[in-house]
Amino acid sequence: MTWDAAAMRGSPFKYFAWGVAAAEVEVDGFTGAYDVTRVDIVHDVGDSLSPLIDVGQIEGGFVQGLGWLTLEDLRWDDSDGAGRGRLATQSASTYKIPSLSEMPGTMRIALLEQATEDGAVYGSKAVGEPPLMLAFSVREAIREAVAAFGPAGHAVDLPSPATPEAVWWAIEEARG
Repeated sequence: MTWDAAAMRGSPFKYFAWGVAAAEVEVDGFTGAYDVTRVDIVHDVGDSLSPLIDVGQIEGGFVQGLGWLTLEDLRWDDSDGAGRGRLATQSASTYKIPSLSEMPGTMRIALLEQATEDGAVYGSKAVGEPPLMLAFSVREAIREAVAAFGPAGHAVDLPSPATPEAVWWAIEEARG
């Protein structure tokens, strides 16, 4: 691994992990609630040493990303008291994490075939955190569904996390 920062040339990493996801969602225009009905993922793990473990890692990383982009509404203490500036949503009683109800109704995961990584142990790649980013497919599917409530070509500004409340406000804005 080499990298020349001045010339912006070289190979700074052993390999890159690639993946793609497509998500299908249903959005309730009256409440902002949504349901992730289907997700399809293809991920590059090189030559998998254990396909079941790799698929589990992809599922776990994706669901972690789903929580980050749709549920993890961090709230900070903005009072004038001694706790000002502290995170108020720091435990299971104040912070929503993904549960079975947030899982896609259908989740199909495939490992990219013929993806040997030369120079890596048994041609494999590590997989764990990269699938987290594939959850952007859900957030963007929600954003596109919200746009359907407005005029054709309307751009939607949807914050993260895309909570049902944020989705409802975005729908109201799209409707004008």
